Amino acid sequence: MKVAAAQISCVLGDRAANLGKVRDFAFRAKRAGAELIVFPEMIDTGYSMPTIKQHAAAWKEGAAPELQKLAKELGLGIVCGISDRDGESIYNAQVFVDATGKIVAKYRKTHLVTAAPLDERSCFSAGNEFVSCKSAFRTDSPGGEIDKFNVGLTICYDLRFPEVCRALAVGHNVNVFVTSSAWPFVRIEHLQVLARARAIENQCYLILANRVGTDDGVTFCGSSAIIDPSGAIVAGASADREELLQAEISNDVINSVRTGMAVFAHRRPDLY
Repeated sequence: MKVAAAQISCVLGDRAANLGKVRDFAFRAKRAGAELIVFPEMIDTGYSMPTIKQHAAAWKEGAAPELQKLAKELGLGIVCGISDRDGESIYNAQVFVDATGKIVAKYRKTHLVTAAPLDERSCFSAGNEFVSCKSAFRTDSPGGEIDKFNVGLTICYDLRFPEVCRALAVGHNVNVFVTSSAWPFVRIEHLQVLARARAIENQCYLILANRVGTDDGVTFCGSSAIIDPSGAIVAGASADREELLQAEISNDVINSVRTGMAVFAHRRPDLY
């Protein structure tokens, strides 16, 4: 199965312009044969707390319905970080729309960053549950094999908490993590190490789509990647340019890595 990660910049507060860019990258991914594309965090508003407070939209009125139309039009699965205004609260959310245009999963970021120059607590409420979904995609392999992947949703700062991916891998049987991110340049090395670590320790693919550009004085570090279950970067992006990454993912690779080193069978939950 071919997947893609879109490394893009955004225009603060301009949902139409940002969704136009999403559309362009989705079309490029579809033309290249991808069945799933992952986009960064908060692409509808851009990543600025004052701008998000002003422009965040209710789930059924904002970017989600437009993403559903696009996914159905292209026959392409889309994962995207967007705003989610619910009454007095705003959530940093991630949506998974399947190739029929159906929302199959919705995740609200559970860990809010507080490190300078950002403090998400001034804008967002935290979500309270981890989310996964089962997806089946037809591959081009001989015999028309169906590869089935169980996808776990994560957003940016979640990568610093190994419990998130471990809970998804063990409790939800996830074998592919999708991460929408707006990670700042000042901590670029952390992003690169943490993304690979989450893939290695859980023997899962990790598809990371991180922002580039600068919003409200914060510059993002790109470095989007598609990482295999052994930790190898099978597709990687620059730190400062818009790019579309593409790579094949396979259950055979997952099974091979997990058979070669059976870490899940060797866990000692009685001690944890």
